[in-house]
Amino acid sequence: MKLISVNKSKKKSIEYQGKQILTGIFKEPAEGKTLVRQGNLEGDEQADLVNHGGSHKAVYGFSYDHYNYWRDTLKQPDLQHGAFGENLTISGLDEAGLFIGDQLSIGECVLEVSQPRVPCFKLGIALKNTRAPKLFTKTYNTGVYFRVVNEGVISAGDSVTKMHSASHSVSIKSLFRAYFDKSFEQAHQIMTEALTLEALAPEWQEKLLSRLPE
Repeated sequence: MKLISVNKSKKKSIEYQGKQILTGIFKEPAEGKTLVRQGNLEGDEQADLVNHGGSHKAVYGFSYDHYNYWRDTLKQPDLQHGAFGENLTISGLDEAGLFIGDQLSIGECVLEVSQPRVPCFKLGIALKNTRAPKLFTKTYNTGVYFRVVNEGVISAGDSVTKMHSASHSVSIKSLFRAYFDKSFEQAHQIMTEALTLEALAPEWQEKLLSRLPE
């Protein structure tokens, strides 16, 4: 895997359906080195700290490999890195091959896989397509949230190495699909297994507990 782009943004107020909302989804590629801190990237801002940011969603990574699909699907050939609100655009990132608790080394920092990304309406705003969040969800490839194990400096071009593989875990893609695909036969088993994982973010622990029968 390779870090293709580091993307950041400041909070921005925009008008949406007659109301002013604050968002940090409009990420743009940054030049040079960036410090990854416990709560976010230096120079990056999140507006909605309930649904974004915090220790379990400090860094959001999305696969460079998905871009051509979305350029064709959305008929937006000029989609730039950061278009999905991701901090890190990574080639070779595979939601089916990354598991809760896996740790990746990038530059000087170490990140740990904590949960899948659930898109909200702001993704539709960023992509200028109100159907985008629903289309995004249906692919089950929505990217990965990381917590920061070791702070450090990163920059575009850095190699991304899996330095620790979590045992007896579930993949980001299978967990996301188990929660959102009602026809998925393995959903109950996967969600039950996920609840045993200490590395699973509290937000997703609550989601799964509310879905599974007592």
